[in-house]
Amino acid sequence: MIPQPANVMILALLAITFIQSGYDKVVDWKGNVEWLKGHFSKTFIKNNVPQALFLILILEVLSGAFAVIGVIEIFVNEGDQFPLLAGILSAVTLLFLLLGQRMAKDYDGARTIVIYFIPTVLLLYMLHSAA
Repeated sequence: MIPQPANVMILALLAITFIQSGYDKVVDWKGNVEWLKGHFSKTFIKNNVPQALFLILILEVLSGAFAVIGVIEIFVNEGDQFPLLAGILSAVTLLFLLLGQRMAKDYDGARTIVIYFIPTVLLLYMLHSAA
C-alpha cells in the first residue's frame, strides 16, 4: 500500500477524536455518567448508563489506538491491517454513538456523529479499493 496522505489524515482525525474522547471519559467519569443519565432518561438504557459508557470508552480507546498504530504501520511497512481495523472499529463505534443520539432524540448530536462517519467510510473505501 502506498502511503496516501488522505488515509493518514483520516486516521489522525480518528486518533485525535477517540483518544481525546476516551481521555475525557476517564478524567470526568462521574460528570459524564450524571449528564448521560439525564440525556438517556427516556430510553431503554436509562438504568444501564455506566455500562453503556464503559462499552463506548473501550471502543473509543481501541479505535484511537488502532488509528495511531495504523499510521505507524503505513509508514513502517506500507501495511493496511491496522488502518483497516481502525476504520472498521471506528465505524462501529460511531454507529453505536449515532444509535444513542437517535434514541435520546438528540438529532443535532446525531448529525454531528454523521460528520465523523463520512470520512471513516471514505477511509474504508480507499483501503478496500487499494487492496
